[in-house]
Amino acid sequence: MLTDYKKAYLILADGTVFEGKSFGAEGSVTGEIVFTTAMVGYQETLTDPSYCGQIVTQTFPLIGNYGLNDEDYESRGSVVSGYIVREYCSEPSNFRCRYDIDSFLKKYGIIGLYDIDTRRLTRIIRESGVMNGMITNEPVTDIGRQLEEIRAYTVGSVVPKVSVSAPETYKADNKHFRVALIDYGYKYNIRRELLKRGCEVTVFPYNVSPEEIKKFAPDGIMLSNGPGDPADNTVSIDTLKKLIPEQIPTFGICLGHQLLALANGAKTVKMKYGHRGGNQPVTDLELDRTFITSQNHGYAVVADSIPESAGKLSHINANDKTCEGVRYTNAPAFTVQFHPEACGGPHDTAYLFDEFIQLMEKKGGDR
Repeated sequence: MLTDYKKAYLILADGTVFEGKSFGAEGSVTGEIVFTTAMVGYQETLTDPSYCGQIVTQTFPLIGNYGLNDEDYESRGSVVSGYIVREYCSEPSNFRCRYDIDSFLKKYGIIGLYDIDTRRLTRIIRESGVMNGMITNEPVTDIGRQLEEIRAYTVGSVVPKVSVSAPETYKADNKHFRVALIDYGYKYNIRRELLKRGCEVTVFPYNVSPEEIKKFAPDGIMLSNGPGDPADNTVSIDTLKKLIPEQIPTFGICLGHQLLALANGAKTVKMKYGHRGGNQPVTDLELDRTFITSQNHGYAVVADSIPESAGKLSHINANDKTCEGVRYTNAPAFTVQFHPEACGGPHDTAYLFDEFIQLMEKKGGDR
């Protein structure tokens, strides 16, 4: 912990003010305040593109004790708006450590806040729902002006900010399949899981046209995770509508799950405070088994809105019974809300990548 610190403040949209200490970059930033219950994997959290436009709060009280490295990134950098922890470790200890969390935040210009009551903050969000907030190094002397700015904030359409701008191809050592990964803000471990199963992966921008995908003629399509309101992505939804008749094996994760549901006529809804963390129980209805999963989402597919002619509910959250997966009957496709590629864990649902491979094999895609 730093002995020489600068004060920082968190102002919530309801007028609540927390006084804490500053680390990382300095200044002021507004975003949607969310919390994650993950106990490990803070580097993966910080580099997850799905947090674009959000200020992330860690409920686990000590963050940074094993440092950060150059191998565990889930994207090119970090796009979180801000970062809040109870306590951070300025002197990490691990043989893989290359730098501490303060240095990481400064590198990416992320404004951080520590030494506040994160338990109280989490309870406010759980009771009132996700709300906007501001982290600032400036004294709170004109809260009326600051609240006006905070309440006017929206995450907006953020997928274009985190998607690749041109196709990128990654070769597999033992190539059997060619997969088109449509990037809405994908986590690198999705690519890694596909590569180690013999899939050559070409990452396409979020706005790839259906004609480009057809011309590429993939054995399978991977729909990635990503940030923001799924309903904002009208171009991507229209593309998926046009790809459904092509009958290409498809696997969707998180935002990809939501977008394919919308393309099939289902609806999505914003949740009170979402699911974020590495301990969410999900029941696979076909296997009649419950798995512990990693999740990061603030929207959910409305289970009752899935057209019977399109597909059926395949997974549910064991806590609140929300939709966690869909198996489609109008195309060789399935999607899940959680993260089977989760790094650092849990890995209970990695079997879904094997199901995707089997789906491509069934369509005769082995090259």
